[in-house]
Amino acid sequence: MKQESIWTLENSFNLPTLNKNIVTDILIIGGGITGISTALYLKDSNLNITLIEANKIGSGATMHTTGKITFLQGLIYHKLEKIFDFNTSLKYLQSQLESINLIENNIKKYNIECDYQKNSSYVYTDNDNEIKDFIDEQKFFDKVNLKYKGLSKLPINVNCKYAIKVENTAIFHPIKYLYKLTQELLDNNVKIYENTTALKIEKTNDGYKVYTNHGEIIAHKLVVATHYPFFITPGLIPFKTHLEKEYVLASKIDKVDNFNAITNKAPITSIRYHKDNVIIYASVESILSRNLNNQANFKNLIKNFEVNFRNKVTNLWYTYDLVTSDKLPFIGELNKGFYIATGFNKWGMTNGTLAGKIISDLILKNSNQYIDIFDPKREINMEQLKNIFVDNINNVSSFIDSKINKQKDFYENICFKKLNGIECVSYLDENNKEHIVKNKCPHMGCSLIFNNQEKTWDCPCHGSRFDIDGNPIKGPSIKSIKIDL
Repeated sequence: MKQESIWTLENSFNLPTLNKNIVTDILIIGGGITGISTALYLKDSNLNITLIEANKIGSGATMHTTGKITFLQGLIYHKLEKIFDFNTSLKYLQSQLESINLIENNIKKYNIECDYQKNSSYVYTDNDNEIKDFIDEQKFFDKVNLKYKGLSKLPINVNCKYAIKVENTAIFHPIKYLYKLTQELLDNNVKIYENTTALKIEKTNDGYKVYTNHGEIIAHKLVVATHYPFFITPGLIPFKTHLEKEYVLASKIDKVDNFNAITNKAPITSIRYHKDNVIIYASVESILSRNLNNQANFKNLIKNFEVNFRNKVTNLWYTYDLVTSDKLPFIGELNKGFYIATGFNKWGMTNGTLAGKIISDLILKNSNQYIDIFDPKREINMEQLKNIFVDNINNVSSFIDSKINKQKDFYENICFKKLNGIECVSYLDENNKEHIVKNKCPHMGCSLIFNNQEKTWDCPCHGSRFDIDGNPIKGPSIKSIKIDL
């Protein structure tokens, strides 16, 4: 069994690392679907475009998605109508439909072989008490003349009390898609640097200076297209969002079906199929600060899967989702010439693609009907305030719990100590080698959790991850937790 995403490809790019100070018209930080899409829609503009990625292209959130391209995102539309109004909800629906078309057009235009397949999407429940929400969602679809079917079962034998089915959605291999777009950028003289981490941003008279681990970049305009911004201000993103973690597996089965499905409420169950008789199944979802025992969570994932499927699991991985307080992503201009795209609420394939188009239109001063609803500086209404309050209570509770309950009941070979006045934690590995790190995430100070499945140090507040010796492997933290002994 592989502890990695099914989308992992051996033939990744081997792009250079930045090794000098440079000047560029536009700097894009982040080499996932958002950053690559933004560069794609800017490549014909005659602007000098540079993209940097802290690791390898596509190695972050895009690598860990389930690869669905759908506008049926749970029962989101009647909720958005409640939080905002009918027109906002309609615009969000239209934006997702447009994003599906953008992806399909890119596949055709650039002749991308990425296992793209149109199929049906279902959202379903096994709880009678949730059916009213399904009826409310159907009422919205009726108002906008969107075709759907209300059903009492799925195409496979899983427990289902009610379901909504729509057509004209799709699945694909996200990394094959991303790699082809990346090659297109390279062929059009877009400069791309891997293993180049942005550490600090400074405003200049006519743009921004970005300090990286391998040099400085001066840019007239800046796009931050990372899954979670590595800065706190501007935007105050940590206070308007929370992170959720979802565990995923892939398994060989007897045959595949041409549909994808997801349940309405957490813990979400997600099902989709892939070529060569593979099913991709996700479950055991929770807010990041809860259910911290990764080994137990993977065991529960497999147990849930085996209720309906008896096949051998080939891959295990998990994904993080940044969820906003008002259920809409933050896409747009945060400060003059400073653009951001984050908070995709579990639907990064459509919203990441859409973000690339919106931000490129803003930079090129093209019209785009979705700029207002995704504006990261949008006003906060009472429903949003309520969710922000809940999110921040959870964030504060997570911070406090990380300080008080350090020794988890599932820990083995973990020891807490002070060295030179610094709070540290150590892990004794199977070779009796001790790995000692600082027990504080550099991002916002949460104490860390030892990931007993992957032998990493993880932040339960905002999702930063560090290897066993303290090197950062996932943001928002960009600093290590290594200690000099």
